[in-house]
Amino acid sequence: DNDADELAMIKARVKKKDPEAIYNLGRQYWNGMLGLQKDTRMAVKLWEEAAEFGTIDALFNLGLMYFEGMEVQQDKEKGIQLWKKAAMQGH
Repeated sequence: DNDADELAMIKARVKKKDPEAIYNLGRQYWNGMLGLQKDTRMAVKLWEEAAEFGTIDALFNLGLMYFEGMEVQQDKEKGIQLWKKAAMQGH
């Protein structure tokens, strides 16, 4: 099964602390893809980890989550700060 193979590859990279893989696994949880049940809290947790590594898309997505109060306590200032970090890295 291609989904299972792709998920296994992503998880192997996550174990090695690959920031893009951590972000990607979060995306899979957010959308309920690759055979994973949709789990937005897990997605936010993974994006927070990827953002610590400076992953641009994780910073941007978390900015949106905080700005809009989606799955996290709304904090517009924190959202804006995360967007600024993403922008400074070219988003």
